[in-house]
Order: sequence, then structure tokens, then C-alpha cells
Amino acid sequence: MFINCKGSLVDLSTPKVMGILNCTPDSFFDGGKYKDESQLLQQAEKMLADGADFIDVGAYSSKPNADFVTETEELNRMVPVVELLIKHFPDVLISVDTFRAAVAKSSIESGAAIVNDIAAGLLDNKMLETVGQLKVPYIMMHMRGTPQTMIKLTQYDDIIKEMLFYFSERISTARDHGINDIVIDPGFGFAKTTEQNYEVLQKMELFQMTELPILAGMSRKSMIYKLLGISPQEALTGTTVLNTIALTKGAKILRVHDVKEAVETIKIVNQLF
Repeated sequence: MFINCKGSLVDLSTPKVMGILNCTPDSFFDGGKYKDESQLLQQAEKMLADGADFIDVGAYSSKPNADFVTETEELNRMVPVVELLIKHFPDVLISVDTFRAAVAKSSIESGAAIVNDIAAGLLDNKMLETVGQLKVPYIMMHMRGTPQTMIKLTQYDDIIKEMLFYFSERISTARDHGINDIVIDPGFGFAKTTEQNYEVLQKMELFQMTELPILAGMSRKSMIYKLLGISPQEALTGTTVLNTIALTKGAKILRVHDVKEAVETIKIVNQLF
């Protein structure tokens, strides 16, 4: 199981780690933490030293009820960070967390390698066409609505069945646009209640029927800290537990805030399976 990143094949038979680098003022965990270039570079350097295979840059918070950000503002946040990382770490594989085609295009042209779209092309009708033209790997996530409306869109008759239908349609449409390398993301925390998040994790191996790599992104999310009655800052242990379960159910990429712990989790799980 490989994805082609900037001409190099990345082997996902051994799970990989994607470190989160938010350049937003309102992310639920690290919003506004990295206020200048030196802080961004310091965090990126730490994640790479800890073993990150990818760095996922986000410029639009997708937490529930997140503030709307204009395309211009997202571009102004995203592109300089991509350029900064490429300048200092020329070999870094950057994923850009965006649902906008223009932001994806400018970011890839600035040196990024992967497009990570929370909306699977449903919030910008030019996204799939653009990614197909760019010939880069595409991460498509399951979500309903937008970050502003998804909290109200949690009614399902059979959540797993409906998610599989969603991915089947989105994958087919992406293929029609010439996208070769696709990763699917169940979208923990997106248009799902806490109970639904745990049902999706419990049955996550069913998504392997797509025959595509699965990304699990549960790092410090509310499905952990609300259940335990703690804060996101206290949710590292819970994150590690859920990442361990996700690996046993077929996850090939862990998207995390804490890279060192995720790398260690993969090493231990690999000894067992």
C-alpha cells in the first residue's frame, strides 16, 4: 500500500505519523500557540525529530461552530507557512488541511505534497478536478454539512452503512477526476456524537473493504476529554489508547498533536501484529 508524494513512494504497510501544525488562532487544542516563524519552525523541527512522516498544516479551524474564514485569509495564513517549512526542511512532506481548491492549488505549487480535505470535495465543486490535475495524494474525510452546522447533523439510521455509501460515491467521483492515491478518514468528531464516534472506532475495520489506507484523527478530541471529564490538554493518555485501538483495526496514518507518543505506539503495536 503506497502513496506517491512528490515522486517518492511512501510505503504505508507500516503505519505512519502525521503531525498537526495549526496556524489558526482558534484551534481547540493549540490555537494561537505558534505566533511567529521561529515558534512554527521550532514545533515543526520537534515533530520531525520525533519521527513525523508528514506535517499537516491547517489554516481554518474545523472545530464545531468554528468561525468562518475567508479564502483570502486562509491563503494568507497557509501559503507562507508551507513556503517557510519547505525553505528550512526541503525534504518535508506537507499535507494541507483545506476544503478549498484555490488553497490546495497554491499550497501544492508552494511545495506541499498532499491535500487533506475534511469535506471530500463537497464544499468546493472544483476541489476534485484540481487535485486530479495536481496529481497528488488526496485524503477525503467523512463529514456532513460544514464546521458551523455539523453539530446538528448527527441523525443516522445506520452510521457505518451510510459512511460506506458516502465513501463509495466520493471515491468513484475522485477516480473519475483522475485522483490515483486516496486515503479515507472516518472523521471522528465531525457530525457524530460521542457514542457514534466510539461505534465508528469499534467497527473501523469495516472501512478496509474500500481497499484504501485509513487515517485516524482522534488526537485530544472531545470524544476523549468529554468522556473522561478532563481538558484537551489532559487527553494524551486517552489519545494513545484510541490510537492503539485504531492501529489494530487497520489505521495506516495517525494524525496527532503528539508525535513521539504516536511513533512509540506504532512500534509497540507492530511487535504484536
